[in-house]
Formats: sequence, structure tokens, C-alpha cells
Amino acid sequence: MLNNKQQIIDRFISYVTVDTESDPTSNTTPSTEKQWILANQLVEELKKIGLSNVTIDENSYVMATLPSNVDYEVPTIGFISHFDTSPDFTGANVKPQIVENYDGGDIVLNKDLDIVLSPSYFKDLLLYKGQTLITTDGTTLLGADDKAGICEIVSAVEYLINHPEIKHGDIRIGFTPDEEIGRGAHKFDVKKFNADWAYTMDGSQVGELEYENFNAAGVKLTFKGKSVHPGYAKNKMINSILLANQFIAQLPANEVPEKTTGYEGFFHVNNIEGSIEKTTVQLIIRDHDMEKYQARKAFVQSLADKLNAEYAEKFGEDIVICEINDQYFNMKEKVEPVMHIVDIAEQAIKELGITPLIKPIRGGTDGSQLSYMGLPCPNIFAGGHNFHGKYEYVPVESIMKATEVIIKIAEITADKYKK
Repeated sequence: MLNNKQQIIDRFISYVTVDTESDPTSNTTPSTEKQWILANQLVEELKKIGLSNVTIDENSYVMATLPSNVDYEVPTIGFISHFDTSPDFTGANVKPQIVENYDGGDIVLNKDLDIVLSPSYFKDLLLYKGQTLITTDGTTLLGADDKAGICEIVSAVEYLINHPEIKHGDIRIGFTPDEEIGRGAHKFDVKKFNADWAYTMDGSQVGELEYENFNAAGVKLTFKGKSVHPGYAKNKMINSILLANQFIAQLPANEVPEKTTGYEGFFHVNNIEGSIEKTTVQLIIRDHDMEKYQARKAFVQSLADKLNAEYAEKFGEDIVICEINDQYFNMKEKVEPVMHIVDIAEQAIKELGITPLIKPIRGGTDGSQLSYMGLPCPNIFAGGHNFHGKYEYVPVESIMKATEVIIKIAEITADKYKK
């Protein structure tokens, strides 16, 4: 369907070379001023290609409309992606490298630093022999998460504008900040967006179609201690670092991200800072099943309660403060009542000769939060791999396939409601 591969490459590179790293310590929206640069760039591009009702609000949320070209009523569908990149790895000074006709061997990302992208470790690379890959230079992430999604949405609506013979209803598009720090949907105006349903273009491998995600909570544990000269510490010192270690050791050893897959939930300790008198531990809790999710939260609280009871007399107050906060919930509950929106996406994927990979998301997307805000929003592949690090890459052909899926969804939806 698409034939201008170089235009796709140029558009994608124009996005990833803009630094849009988000900041979890910031209280503003967007969390970093530099996200405005790409947001405003997108506004101008959407106007230039001919979209209607192009807006950007005070929090940098970008929205636009491709008006219907049929004379009957069709549900308004939306496509959404985020323009921020993860703070886990730098997104500044991205220097994309183009690997044409990939031969299935090692790709030297950075000769000076001896950084190699190898199929011996990243076996998914072998799926893309003969294709054109865009990689990092080994010093930054790439930003395919989720600038590939933006590229696909913009390219799809531009194609539909240039090919009016493809019939479609109203199509709304939305680009958000701060998804990587869990806030992408927080200030998304669902009423203003005014779509019956939407899709986030934010998955990975070609064919992925997801409408289930984790239930998620964040936990902050603050351990208290008493500092005494170690030479005179017997029966006096309480080492908060060792208390934290004692707590972590009681978490199930096999229920961690590196030992779980599919529908298996986990506990993940992702930060620890401490001294004798105070240690803070941050961890996340994930599970697709709501009952198991609630049980995991209760288990963490019970470990804290156990420590507090053990030290109650000696310490005189709670020795550990446990703060558990829900982050997002499984979108399955909101999508299953309208499964036809998943069926349409699956049909589009199949009609393009792609094998659908329908599986749960081992994470969350803007779509999970938006679904609970009244906008059912499954997730579709965007094509990238190895997100949030120097080994990130995306096949250009995958971006093109995702673009075609958007076009096909628009076409199928219009056809289903044809009178």
C-alpha cells in the first residue's frame, strides 16, 4: 500500500532527534519544557498536511481531526501515541543509524565503545533479515517508543488525505506527553477528543494486538533506624539498611520480572537508598488478575506490619512506613464489553497478511487509563524493540506495516457501518 519508504525514514528521524525525555521528579505538565518543541513541531506538521481542528492545550496535548469522506454516519475512531521518551536512559543527542538490507549478523553500534547489537543475544533481530533497520549509535535510546507510533499515525492520515478513494469516517488523533512516567492520560480531555473508541500505537513486534494489561501499584517503604558508635552498638543500634534487606528477602524469589512471563505477576524492587538511620525502598507490584493483585498488596503490607510488631517495644513507634498507591488497572474490564473494536483491529491485521499476536501487555499504556476514563483503547504494535536503552531498534518495514493497519482499520470501520 505504501510506497514512499524514504519519507517514512525522514519523518521518523525528524522526531527522534528531538530530545523529549520526561522527568518523574517534576510536578509540571509536560514534565520537561523540551517536550514542547516536538509538540509544537507536530502541530505545524498536522496543519501542513491538511488536518482540521488542530489544537494544542496548556499541557501540550495535541489533537486533530481527519474529517469523514462518506455521506453516512460512522463511529469516530481515534489513534493515540506519546511523544516523551523514558528517563531510564538518555534521549539527548540521538544519532540514528540506518542499516539497509540487514544480513542477520552483528551490528556495530559504536566501534569506539565496543557496543554491538547482536542476534546471538537479541534473537528477534533474525525476524528482520533483508529489511532496513534504524538503530542507535550506542550512547542513547532511539525513541521508537513511541515516536514510531506518531510517525505511523501522521503517515496514515496523510495517506488517507492523498487517497480519497479510501472511505473512512471521522478520525481523531492525539499525541500526549509524560506517558513514560505514568501521566500520559492524566490530563487527556476525553470529552474534547470526542471519539467512540481509540487505539494506542505503542506496542512492539509486528502483529501485536493487546487489550489486557497489568493492574499496577507503586510502593514506598521507609525504614527507620538508630545510629550508635559501632564499637558500643550492642542492643542499641538498629540498622535500617539491614531491616530493608530483611524485608526484601521475604519477597518471593521467583516472582520477579526476570523470572515471569505471560499472565504471571511480580514484585519488582527498583530503587533503594539508605543509611543507618533511614533507608527507603521503592518497588512496584504487578498482576493481571485483580484478586491476586489485591493479595500482593496485602502481602507487602503484612510484611511491614510484622516488622512493626517485632520492634514495637524496642523502637517505640512504627519502624517501617508502608505507602501503597494504585497506578492503573487492567483495561480488559472496559474493553471486553465492546470487543468489536478489537475484532476490527484483528481483521485489519489479517487482511494485510500479518499474523495477529493477541497477548497481555506486561506493563501499561495510556490506553489502560483512557479506557477507565470512558475511551476504550486497545493497543496495537508500533514495531520497535529493546525500548529504553542503547540497543533499541525499529525496522522501517514494521513502521510501514503499522501505518497500513491504521489505514485498514479506518476503511473497515467505514465499510461496517455503510448503509
